[in-house]
Amino acid sequence: MHASGPFEVKQTPQAASGGIEAANLGRMTIDKQFHGDLEAHSLGEMLAAGTDMPGSAGYVAIERVTGRLHGREGSFVLQHSATMRRGTPALSIVVVPDSGTGELVGLAGTMDIQIEGGKHAYTFDYTLDGAP
Repeated sequence: MHASGPFEVKQTPQAASGGIEAANLGRMTIDKQFHGDLEAHSLGEMLAAGTDMPGSAGYVAIERVTGRLHGREGSFVLQHSATMRRGTPALSIVVVPDSGTGELVGLAGTMDIQIEGGKHAYTFDYTLDGAP
């Protein structure tokens, strides 16, 4: 199945965990509101690292999404892993296995994010087998 729509995201920088400040990593909370086929709210955390080379960086993130996917209510967890090599992005966002709850038990899939003109959108390809 396929879902798509726009979303808004608020990222709030957080202080580094005690003892690792010298690693120079960025940490932030994520607060998203999804619209379209996925009407949901998510909360998560991101850890990012930049490099001395402009356009090169990486991040990992985990977010719990709660709401309705094509009318089915529940929650699930998305795991992000992304790199940018001199401006060329590589992004992987997957549903954490067995993280679906409610009517989203058995959810599996991958999400992609598009950003154009400062506006965010998602596409989500998924399966839902409903088996615990």
